[in-house]
Amino acid sequence: MTDRTGIFAGDSPFEIARSWLAEAEKAEPNDANAIALSTVDADGLPNARMVLLKDIEDDAFVFYTNYGSAKAREIDAAGKAAFVMHWKSLRRQIRVRGTVTREDGPQADDYYNSRSLKSRLGAWASRQSEPLSSRASLMADVAKVTAQHGPMPKRPPFWGGFRITPVEIEFWADGAFRLHDRFQWRKSASSDAWEIQRLNP
Repeated sequence: MTDRTGIFAGDSPFEIARSWLAEAEKAEPNDANAIALSTVDADGLPNARMVLLKDIEDDAFVFYTNYGSAKAREIDAAGKAAFVMHWKSLRRQIRVRGTVTREDGPQADDYYNSRSLKSRLGAWASRQSEPLSSRASLMADVAKVTAQHGPMPKRPPFWGGFRITPVEIEFWADGAFRLHDRFQWRKSASSDAWEIQRLNP
């Protein structure tokens, strides 16, 4: 499109997303890679929570979590998810909707091993989303897994990544008088090509 210039220019939405994230990492005070992840439960009731995006690939977005968590169970059941990434410092956001698959191979191992030891042990100890009697009981579980797994714990079989492959990506930037700039990239089921259109604010 002739007016898709400046921060919206590019042939790949993933390149644009990486560029925006790199800018945000210089400006946001905390967690520039935070996303508000949305899923739907078995009754169709939406759910949302903040998670950290760990990779923007050439065709997907990747984050990691406990596979026993509510979000993981909802993703596994629906096979779909959405997220929004918003940066107040840049006055921009990215919205994504797509299908989801697990990333539980070597890439997940590599990311798990890159985490701090306390985070790796915490992944073993936490039964994410399940009721917890007290913080003391959680810390007792951390002590147990520390004794069991030592300083080099392997990735838990119940912990790994999810890869969101978008069918829709929207780039939004704040505009004067609330006349914002919005560009939507969409893929139809029958085509691998992106369709790009400007949206009204």
